[in-house]
Parts: sequence; structure tokens; C-alpha cells
Amino acid sequence: MTAFDPTSTGAFGVGLATIAADGTVLDTWFPAPELGDAPHPGTQRLSADEAGELAGLAGSDAARGVEVVAVRTGIAKLSEAPVDAHDVYLRLHLLSSRLVRPHGVNLDGIFGLLANVVWTNFGPCPVPDFERTRLRLRARGAVTVYGVDKFPRMVDYVMPAGVRIADADRVRLGAHLAAGTTVMHEGFVNFNAGTLGSSMIEGRVSAGVVVGDGSDVGGGASIMGTLSGGGKQVISIGERCLLGANSGLGISLGDDCVVEAGLYVTAGTRVTLPDGTVVKAAELSGSNGILLRRNSQSGAVEALPARAAASNSTPPSTPTTDPLAEHRWGSARTNAAPSSFHATGRRRAGLLQRASLDPR
Repeated sequence: MTAFDPTSTGAFGVGLATIAADGTVLDTWFPAPELGDAPHPGTQRLSADEAGELAGLAGSDAARGVEVVAVRTGIAKLSEAPVDAHDVYLRLHLLSSRLVRPHGVNLDGIFGLLANVVWTNFGPCPVPDFERTRLRLRARGAVTVYGVDKFPRMVDYVMPAGVRIADADRVRLGAHLAAGTTVMHEGFVNFNAGTLGSSMIEGRVSAGVVVGDGSDVGGGASIMGTLSGGGKQVISIGERCLLGANSGLGISLGDDCVVEAGLYVTAGTRVTLPDGTVVKAAELSGSNGILLRRNSQSGAVEALPARAAASNSTPPSTPTTDPLAEHRWGSARTNAAPSSFHATGRRRAGLLQRASLDPR
């Protein structure tokens, strides 16, 4: 994927749309979406000659109560808000096809443009009067309902190369999975979220969350997204991070960070620094090389350097949640200069510097 400017870059694609009898667009599949200047902004129905090989897949489906039509959709600028369901589906395809990264396109107002759909093994169906639809479809065989939702499963529309997905129901269309990513059975990746490199996803990656190369979201772990509470805060995880099993995160992490298993850290969580200074976790958001853990004796949430400072002994060279390792190298970590946090931003650097110069 090459860098692009969404304020001047558009996109286009030819696909198949499923349209209900009342005109509601249930879905649009774009087998080969592209970035570039759209020849025809908006959506137009195509004739059989214009549709090419897709023409044979178009037609009415009386059992489902829908019509499948070939369409061409163009977007002039990806920075502008989508205008209809075809437009939204094209943007979701761009994300899952890895043509753009999460937050690379404007998705404002998409929930109001997408219809609630019954997703079945025979294709999308309208929600109203679905039991009669099910009865008609039974003539074709058993009817399996995958879900009733505005978003379909990603793999039914896009199959990115080099990924493993143990349960297709757990990845929505619009997820961005980089090559080398594994999503295990209990993992979940929402739209406009995903990975930028080889990562293991065993927990929840909510909408808007970006996970860096080499990071591991442990079993049952959860990362708060932009839809949590209706906020706009973007949560990201850097490279080579570990979220322990059943942990939770509501702040961003830089590179080489660890969150202890079972610990949920939100922006307002009180965190104790090595010298005893207490700050809100939001002040550490985006910092590199930190270990967040709960002290088993005091119950306080603590932030320690994830890599021990240089000493006569050789401490572990990689982040670890091993409590024995923390005990062995505790003195080196406690005495390490706050610069070992590699905090970015004037405010975070000031907090850590003050913690060193003014112990309490």
C-alpha cells in the first residue's frame, strides 16, 4: 500500500448490489476496487454490456425478495463523507483490501446509510417479513442465519492474502488485516480497525483501534475503540507490545509495552510511577517501553520500565509479565531514569522528569 492524500484521492469500482423490493440497498460487492480519479462520481446501474463478466450474476431472486444489479461507484475525494450505501461499501472494501489503512477514509454517518440486514447462506435478505423469506428459501435447503447486522463478515467479500482467521464471524467487513496476522477463535476485529504487521489477535480490537507489527492481544483482552462512549479518541498499540489475557486498555501504547493479565487501564486510572508519583494513565498515553501492572500487595496500578536499565547483571532483553523476572530486576527498574519510558510529548516528559527530581 502506498501513501496517498485522501483530500485529493478518490476511488472507484464495479460491483454487484443487492436491492430489496422497497429500494433499500442491502449490500454491494466490489471484487476489484481501485484508488484514483473516479471516472463517474456517484453510483450508476450498468447494462449487461457494461457489466462484463458480472452480468451473468445479476437478476431477480424472488425467494429472497431482492434484485441483484451491476453498478459502478465512484468517490471523488475519500476525505469527504459517504453519500449512500454503495459509497460506504466501497470504502469498507478499500480497508479490507489493504488499499487504505484505518482512519485513511472518511466514514462519518455510515450507520445512518447502512440498512440492517439478515445475512444468510443464500445471501443478504431484508429484515421485514423474514420468516416468509425463510419459508421460500427452504426449497433450496436448510437456511443458516449468520447474523442480523449492518455489517457483513469480511471474508464473504474480501479475502486478504497471508492471514489466518479461525472464526469468520469475528471479523467485520472494513477490518484491515496485514499479512502475517492471526485472528484466533475468540479474537474480534471491527471495521476501520486492525493490524499493520504480523500480530496475534486473541482479544477484541474495537472500531478505530490500530495494532502495530509484532504485537499480541491476549485471550479475552479488550481495547476501547472510537465508538466506546461516542468518543473520538483514537487508541493505538505500537510494535512488539503484549496485552495479557483478560486485560483492557483505554489509552494508547507506544512500542515495547506490556499490560499485565487481568488489568484494565482506562484514561482515568491512577498509576504509580517508580518514585511514588501518582498520575492519570492518560498522561502516559503513547509512551514506549512501559510495563503496567497491579501491585499484588497494595492493589495500586504501577508503571515500570519494561526493559531493565543497564547494570552489572544482564536483565531480560524483552518485555515480560513473569512476576519472578520483575522481582529479580526490580531494583534496576525502580532506579532506572524516567527516560527509559521513552515518553513522547512535553507533558509526559515533564511528569517523568519531575518524578525523578522530586521523589515523594
